[in-house]
Amino acid sequence: MNTTSLRRAIVPGVAALALAASLAACGSSDDTVSASGDSSSTASTGGAASGLSGKVAAGGSSAQETAQESWRSGFGATNPDVTISYDAVGSGDGRANFISGAYAFAGSDSAMSEDELAQAKSKCGGDVIEVPAFISPIDVFYNLPGVKDLQLSPATVAGIFTGKITTWNDKAIAADNPSVKLPSTKITPVHRSDSSGTTDNFTDWLNKTAPKVWTWEHSSDWPTQVKGGESAEKTSGVTDTVSGTEGMIGYADDSGVHGLKGVGVAKIKVGDSYVAPSADGAAAGLAASKTVSGAPATVLAYDINRTTTDPSTYPVFMASYLIACPTYDDQATADIVKGFLTYAVSEQGQKAAAANAFSAPLPADISAKATQAISTIS
Repeated sequence: MNTTSLRRAIVPGVAALALAASLAACGSSDDTVSASGDSSSTASTGGAASGLSGKVAAGGSSAQETAQESWRSGFGATNPDVTISYDAVGSGDGRANFISGAYAFAGSDSAMSEDELAQAKSKCGGDVIEVPAFISPIDVFYNLPGVKDLQLSPATVAGIFTGKITTWNDKAIAADNPSVKLPSTKITPVHRSDSSGTTDNFTDWLNKTAPKVWTWEHSSDWPTQVKGGESAEKTSGVTDTVSGTEGMIGYADDSGVHGLKGVGVAKIKVGDSYVAPSADGAAAGLAASKTVSGAPATVLAYDINRTTTDPSTYPVFMASYLIACPTYDDQATADIVKGFLTYAVSEQGQKAAAANAFSAPLPADISAKATQAISTIS
């Protein structure tokens, strides 16, 4: 199990049985994230709760993994007796494990569907808390030695990932890159094999910007009708596969691609310009989007505007969520989840994630709304 955890002293008897079983199943595979006890770390908790104790199991989005490490380190500075394990199993499994009760909270790069919200409401005894906590570009990255500045339109990306464009010197790629010498190398697209919020956001962008080429609705699962290419599990699987073989191209959260050797990152056509992925561009993309209508007050899910022509935005991004119950069976779990999520969406928590995961801090108004929703946990 791919797990990271914040581990100090564990106080027994405070986690629900399902959570304890989940922690036991992870066993010694946990990696340890140390929490600094200096005054600057203590100050960084952004007013979140302190002095808590107990253990909580969580998991989901692999794109959130680095941000989760940062949040647990900051939260642990004033809560050294709390253990929070986070299994980076992918967004789909994270939501499923939350609904089943295996996780006290989940990270997901996709908002819950109406069916999932109904299941979670039944499990939690009330409307779930679902708030954005991590805004990040999704990079379209490639392994093509000698080609550093690649530009791709949405239709060209869609053609590559549907298998219609099979070589790097295809006329569609050449049209996007008139001054670049392109090799005849075979293109091998790489997609996620697991249920992934990154896939959901990527296919949402493809469907909304190139619907004549990408004819499928967005989904956390790669369409079975799309043949060819290769698949890999989790963000790390995609980045390892693409970086290891010439001619490959994939998509992944920016934190997974940042600093990766042997790959280039494409600029994506937005309006009449080609735009590089950036945290600021992703944040501007969210600011240009609206929340889903008709959702409960504690659900801050966004219908992302992918078709903007504003070159200050980067529309291939994810608004990744934290999902929790409004109430818990034991007070210790409620206090830990409430305190941790409060820190994650706070100004200091967002700065910590931005510094380590290269994400965009939440806009102040969205942070305030998220904090209000989290404050209802009891």
